[in-house]
Amino acid sequence: MATKQELIDKIQTIAKRVYTAKIKDNTLGVTPDDVDFDKETFPILSKFSTLKQVIINLLTDQYELFISDVHWVAPRPTTFKIILSNQQYFYLIYTERSWIAKIEGKKYYLLNLNEEENATESIARILMYGSKAEPDKAGLDTVPIDGETPADETVPEPGAETPANPTEEVPETLPA
Repeated sequence: MATKQELIDKIQTIAKRVYTAKIKDNTLGVTPDDVDFDKETFPILSKFSTLKQVIINLLTDQYELFISDVHWVAPRPTTFKIILSNQQYFYLIYTERSWIAKIEGKKYYLLNLNEEENATESIARILMYGSKAEPDKAGLDTVPIDGETPADETVPEPGAETPANPTEEVPETLPA
């Protein structure tokens, strides 16, 4: 029976063999010369370093995976629209005292730790929504809300007769 250390060594050598084979194959098709680590994905974050720090605090240092764009929408108060990868968005507003995150209409003052945690949870919730649904041009994907009927259907008045169930007999021939 092998000892624990022998098993660990065996696993490490197998892993090294597998990884060196993958590196030689270059399955990603990317060479080290193709990657520029100095290029900022969102140039506006290099101008506003505190904004970048707030985004890192709210998301993670891998925020680029979750954000598709950052827009500067107002000069005073300095407001940024953060567009997430699922096309949902929230606002970050700079004030003299702290940053304010406006997520789904609710404001979170990021100076308070509990509000920062609540803002992080709200961002996680809107990231789980998925992308916005694009309506079908023919309008076939619209589902009526309970109690509503589509515009082309009419609802009979209560007590009124319907053509399928008439209350009176209709004569077959009309008098002249």
